[in-house]
Amino acid sequence: QVQLVESGGGLVQAGGSLRLSCAASGGTFSSTVMGWFRQAPGKDREFVAAITWRLNNIRYTDSVKGRSTISRDNAKNMLYLQMNSLKSEDTAVYYCAARRGGYSGAIPVRGNEYDYWGQGTQVTVSS
Repeated sequence: QVQLVESGGGLVQAGGSLRLSCAASGGTFSSTVMGWFRQAPGKDREFVAAITWRLNNIRYTDSVKGRSTISRDNAKNMLYLQMNSLKSEDTAVYYCAARRGGYSGAIPVRGNEYDYWGQGTQVTVSS
């Protein structure tokens, strides 16, 4: 059974930084996309960033582009999201997700295109 476990969330002041981590276990991810989604109170879950296995394709949502960096360590089955210049609107529960198979075209950005999910980690940015 594939498991994804996020860590690294917390309370940070606006303008600060956080690094989220996601540890994957119970399966292989050689042909997957891994990504981050977030859900703020009262809002739908939204795509944040994703990265392919071969690290040759990365996609960010416009609101975090330039402030965040997604990376993965395939040898360790780890996914990371470095977030800088945090804003109050970044406050949300952040979820790690993994897609089991390949894809065609652009990196998937819809939640239903991912097969495995973590339990989430809370990020709160105080203004």
